[in-house]
Amino acid sequence: MPELSFDWEIIKFNLIHLGVAYLLALPIALDRERSSRGAGLRTFPLVAVAACGFSLIGIAVLDTTDAEARVLQGIITGIGFIGGGAILKDKGGVSGTATAASIWNTGLIGMAVAFDRYEIATMMAVINFLTLRYVAYFKYDEDDKR
Repeated sequence: MPELSFDWEIIKFNLIHLGVAYLLALPIALDRERSSRGAGLRTFPLVAVAACGFSLIGIAVLDTTDAEARVLQGIITGIGFIGGGAILKDKGGVSGTATAASIWNTGLIGMAVAFDRYEIATMMAVINFLTLRYVAYFKYDEDDKR
C-alpha cells in the first residue's frame, strides 16, 4: 500500500482560500436567510466554497489557460442551473430572481478568491449585499401609485 503524504503548505493555502470564500458569502447568506428566501445560510457559502474548490483544482492540475477556461465555464453553467431552481413563476409573477442572481454572483466570489483576486471577490460581495439590502427600498410597487 502506498504511503500517504501531505503537503501542509498546500493544505494551508487551500484552507485559506476556501475560508475567505466562505466568509465573503456569509453576509449575502444572512440577508437571504433573514428575508426567508429558499436559499440562505447554507446555500450561499456552499456555492462559494464549491466554486473556489473547483477553481483551485483546475489551477492545480490543468496546464493551459484554455483548460482552466473550460473549468470556469462549467462552474458558471452549473451555478446558473442551481440559481434557476430559485426562480418561481406564480400567477403571472416571477420571484426569486434576486436570489438566483446572488447565487450566481456567489460562485463568482469563490472563483475570484481561488485566483487570488480578492479585490474582485470583496467588491462583488459588497455590491451583492448592498443591492439586496438597500436597493429594494427604491423598487416601484404598483400598490403605491395614487
